[in-house]
Amino acid sequence: MKIAITGKGGVGKTTICALLARELAGQGKRVLAIDADPNGNLAGAIGYDEDASGRIKPLIEEKDLVEERTGAKPGSMGGYFVLNPKVDDLVERFSVEIKGLRLMVTGELKEALGGCYCPENALLRSFLRHLMVDRDEWVILDMEAGFEHLTRGTAESVGMLLVVVEPGLRAMKTAEKIASLARQLHIRKVGYIVNKVHSEGQEKRVVEKLGRDAIWATIPFDFQALEADLSGSSPYDECQEMRKTSRDLVKRLMCEC
Repeated sequence: MKIAITGKGGVGKTTICALLARELAGQGKRVLAIDADPNGNLAGAIGYDEDASGRIKPLIEEKDLVEERTGAKPGSMGGYFVLNPKVDDLVERFSVEIKGLRLMVTGELKEALGGCYCPENALLRSFLRHLMVDRDEWVILDMEAGFEHLTRGTAESVGMLLVVVEPGLRAMKTAEKIASLARQLHIRKVGYIVNKVHSEGQEKRVVEKLGRDAIWATIPFDFQALEADLSGSSPYDECQEMRKTSRDLVKRLMCEC
């Protein structure tokens, strides 16, 4: 199953992605987590110690690889380069094992004015298509905030799209826009994950706005998640209630498969 997770910035999508990836791995599933967010915080949320093990270099920064596979220097605009480069060996070469799963950091697709196309984009687009179409494990894709990536077509082949939303009008409007774009891309399974809920009243207002059936999970606000973030720990290891919610969410995903 291929799952993309997105939402407005700050709603906690990286935390949800980490919880889901850890829970699936804990249940014995083969999991590949992909950090496609330019902020690149998924490794730490899963439990990677950057101070001890070093920074994970994003795929897009592998300049020699980009030139080798596309036939053009990174950053070059126009000219000729390979639009569908070889990418089927990249997971084995550049992924890192963390807590029983594998993780890769891709970096940000580069879009310039006028919709230009460059070698880095060619490599990343081909790699994302490979992940969605050719890999047979659970792929959990932490997308960049907002919905621009959907208009660029990088999520076309996902099996499910989980849209993380917090109680707030702007977050809910963004979530509805993402869901609308997902339908245009023919993503059949789209669910909302309501995060950071402080009260039953807040949950009720979100349900009234988004609809009960569209909400796949509701996660209460958890101060332990803040403490985990401050200490550099994984919320999966520190937050028992969030861990329980992740188990319930996995059950829902299994039913949707």
